[in-house]
Amino acid sequence: MPGAQGGLFDGGAQQLADAELTYQPHWLDAVTADDWLRRLVEQTPWQQPEVLLFGRHHPVPRLLAWYGDREASYRYSGMTHQPLPWTPLLAEIRQRLVDSLGQPLNGVLLNYYRDGQDSMGWHSDDEHELGIEPLVASLSLGGERRFDLRRKGATRIEHSLQLAHGSLLVMGGQTQHHWQHQVAKTRKPCAPRLNLTFRLIRTPL
Repeated sequence: MPGAQGGLFDGGAQQLADAELTYQPHWLDAVTADDWLRRLVEQTPWQQPEVLLFGRHHPVPRLLAWYGDREASYRYSGMTHQPLPWTPLLAEIRQRLVDSLGQPLNGVLLNYYRDGQDSMGWHSDDEHELGIEPLVASLSLGGERRFDLRRKGATRIEHSLQLAHGSLLVMGGQTQHHWQHQVAKTRKPCAPRLNLTFRLIRTPL
């Protein structure tokens, strides 16, 4: 089960300049992680919106859903998303994270990577509504995928993490101002992965 706040931040800090990054590979026990993965995949009304790139519409290479408090509208990838109301399970997960982090969270983006061809391109979670120092708590369930970071304006991957089943990655402070991250496509066989990124929408749209 999730540990106390001190345990979260004392043991998993990543040494990365101009960033506050902590990673706990065993934040959640395997039985609970398996149960949450199964229920969330089955219960979520998945969407696959299209984005406009170079004059053509392309489906986002993953499935997604946005949940949150009523006022927690969120704009990303050129689209404004109105939150679905919290389910009992997502409300439970949020409360565990709030208890561990000691920080409020009012929205969660669910990304479902069905196989290695589903991906997330380079970006920073630096939207205006996330405030000056965005807080993103990322819970990974299912197949392990590599999470890359690079400096803004650079092309070289400077840091990578293998995000395990039941792991928690927390990004805070100035991380989003100086760094970009991605989950790249891979030809390696991998099981489906569900990623829940909890956020605090500070300035509602």
